[in-house]
Amino acid sequence: MMEEQREQRMDLTLFSSKMEQVKAQIGAVIVGQEQAVDLVLTAILANGHVLLEGVPGVAKTLLARLVAKLVEADFSRIQFTPDLMPSDVLGTMVFNMKSNEFDFHRGPIFGHLILVDEINRAPAKTQSALFEVMEERQMTMDGTTYKMDELYTIMATQNPVEQEGTYKLPEAQLDRFLMKITMDYPSLDEEVRMLERHHGNSALLKLDEVASVITRDELLSLRRLTDRVFVDRTLMHYIALIIQQTRTSKAVYLGASPRASVALLQASKAYALLQGRDFVTPEDIKFVAPYVLQHRLLLTAEAEMEGYSPVKITQRLIDKVEVPQ
Repeated sequence: MMEEQREQRMDLTLFSSKMEQVKAQIGAVIVGQEQAVDLVLTAILANGHVLLEGVPGVAKTLLARLVAKLVEADFSRIQFTPDLMPSDVLGTMVFNMKSNEFDFHRGPIFGHLILVDEINRAPAKTQSALFEVMEERQMTMDGTTYKMDELYTIMATQNPVEQEGTYKLPEAQLDRFLMKITMDYPSLDEEVRMLERHHGNSALLKLDEVASVITRDELLSLRRLTDRVFVDRTLMHYIALIIQQTRTSKAVYLGASPRASVALLQASKAYALLQGRDFVTPEDIKFVAPYVLQHRLLLTAEAEMEGYSPVKITQRLIDKVEVPQ
């Protein structure tokens, strides 16, 4: 038993080394946003899709592109626009004159890491094209199913302020995102450091100069470590109680689904690994819960009129549940 624990700790040392390299490279390009970086890495390690939300200019797209650049894998980017059609995303059947048959030409949704920029700018018809590929990691066209890579992850961005020409994401699609991460403005010190970098230009690392620090196979092996993270049964009960609170609260019209329970468990395990531990604590669950739940809850009209947000409601519901000792 002790030998097995020693081996696991050795694996965590290698894990920590790789994560430190990734964070160092991100820090060389983006000033601040450490919490958002940790959450994005948590979502990717937990094998989940991530939705980045923030006002223009807070480095949402840059962070997604940078994470993809640091992983030696196939990267694809889709810029969502109001006139985007499902075939522009998934691909289309093209008649081959030589073979006298239709060939499938793959769309940009095929790849390992996919950046969907301004995801809320495409209409519902195009949004629904992502349902199958996000949940089942496969795409069906004309009766043929095309499997995605094991690494397959979607990183999407959206702007919460400018609503001209945007479409509300369907609840079924939001539920398929493991996390929704809000990126805020930098602090005063962080903004000064950012300006100094741009002014000096010598300390500014361009995205094109960033080298991959982790391979596809290495990332997959790091993901598999999450399966070995210990979670006490009392903590599983704690997660279930939090989810139950979202379904019974008078402030919530639509509570979290069972998919949210699994997402909260996976995110907690991945975040514990990022903290250098092979076991989950209640603090891990409390930290990731707002980001796992905020986009899955529909508040009542009364709660919205009183100025409550899903994040505030989530925090209140978590505080109501007794923390296991």
